[in-house]
Amino acid sequence: MAGARSTRASAAVERLKKRTGNAAYSMARTGDGLFFLSESPGAPPLCAPLELDDFVAFVDKLGPQAEKRVSKYDVAFEKQLVRKKP
Repeated sequence: MAGARSTRASAAVERLKKRTGNAAYSMARTGDGLFFLSESPGAPPLCAPLELDDFVAFVDKLGPQAEKRVSKYDVAFEKQLVRKKP
């Protein structure tokens, strides 16, 4: 189970690296199973040690956010919703 936990956390860090273009971000895990993030290996942590869900949420909020792709069908559906409201 520990492998799945660290895989989810490391995937969040990889997404952050891709969004920011900074490949030096580093994740570490404490003996208690908590995660923390630093800008480079050995640098001071950017957050206190966090549980997995809190860590992933923290990492996902950092850096520029990826724009959500919107298809022409999504746009047309939104227009229909607006029109049908009384």
